[in-house]
Amino acid sequence: MTNLLYMSGFGNEFATEAEPNALPKGQNSPQKVPYNLYAEQLSGTPFTAPRHSNKRTWLYRIRPSVVHKPFSRIENKLLRSTPFDEIPTPPNQLRWSPLAIPDEPTDFIDGLITIAGNGDCSMHNGLAIHIYAANKDMTDRFFYNADGEMLIVPQLGILIIDTEMGRMEVAPGEICVIQRGIKFRVQLKDGKARGYICENYGGLFRLPDLGPIGANCLANPRDFLTPVAGYENIDGDFTVVAKFLGNLWSAPIDHSPLDIVAWHGNYAPYKYDLSTFNTINTVSFDHPDPSIFTVLTAPSEIPGTANCDFVIFPPRWMVAENTFRPPWFHRNFMNEFMGLIFGQYDAKAEGFVPGGCSLHNCMSGHGPDAATHQAATNANLVPHKQENTLAFMFETRFVCRPTRYAMEIGELQHDYYECWQGLKPQFSV
Repeated sequence: MTNLLYMSGFGNEFATEAEPNALPKGQNSPQKVPYNLYAEQLSGTPFTAPRHSNKRTWLYRIRPSVVHKPFSRIENKLLRSTPFDEIPTPPNQLRWSPLAIPDEPTDFIDGLITIAGNGDCSMHNGLAIHIYAANKDMTDRFFYNADGEMLIVPQLGILIIDTEMGRMEVAPGEICVIQRGIKFRVQLKDGKARGYICENYGGLFRLPDLGPIGANCLANPRDFLTPVAGYENIDGDFTVVAKFLGNLWSAPIDHSPLDIVAWHGNYAPYKYDLSTFNTINTVSFDHPDPSIFTVLTAPSEIPGTANCDFVIFPPRWMVAENTFRPPWFHRNFMNEFMGLIFGQYDAKAEGFVPGGCSLHNCMSGHGPDAATHQAATNANLVPHKQENTLAFMFETRFVCRPTRYAMEIGELQHDYYECWQGLKPQFSV
């Protein structure tokens, strides 16, 4: 599989073939498929979902995906799943330094480390938040997730992701989404990689509604890229690893499962360059809510209350009148997990570094640290461009419950609360 070509558009009906005329004409599953391929449908939503939200793709492959031996349980290592009840969840503000790249050979699957999560993967609500830290290619094994789709946010190193639908190359500053059930393999272009993953158990990520903004801005559909068909026709001793109901399972398979010669439909992995996000920012007064930075949303059954929003804080102009420009102090219903891809976040002077992360759960107060508040309240209020920075947030309606591992590792900054202790009373009459 050597293709690195893409089709553009979010949620489009795509049709792509790696061999000429491999797609059947006029009938999805004819008696004889071109090239003697097998027809298989992959459904990402219930069969009777409304047409505008129904996700499915027809696959034309060398062998159907049922051709493998039985699955057996394997060790989860540091991967965790619902109900996330290992330890009581504290209301404290939490922050972690970057996790180190492993010393031992570790591929993408073995390098998954769960930080927190919520909901119930068997009931299709909530999410899990993972860090991946790897130094080894996946060579003889493949992975799929039956519990949720995976939003991957690289922070260090370029990922080469071979999926059933084709190849994607995803670098820091880009994201990709691989939906439930799609098999893939990860190779590390730079020999090592680290990043963040939101495993979304709920409804599929989609573009947010723009409301009064109108037809344009934020993330535009044309900037999302989906791979073209590419296939492997390789026999050998391989393994398929599945994440199912929170556990990892492994099955022997005698061929590469990336053997789809052609496909058409609207259920396929995609990538997005975060630098193409068209930022909306304040032009008068008050720092707007972070929802103006939403790239993708996974709605819940409660309107306006997301199972998960993926929000970014990219380079942008800070132009306003007599107002405090960083995010103000706040407490909120939604729960916020933040990570930093590069640069410095404008609400923190130190401690929040690329590869690190923080967690502010429901009604836990947070905001700029003392040094940032002091600088912002005394700044010369002229137009200023926030440059060389890219932070993001997974924002969810459910409290994010940290894992035992996350609360016991040395990277947990036990002195995080100290960054606000310099905020002394300045009240005067």
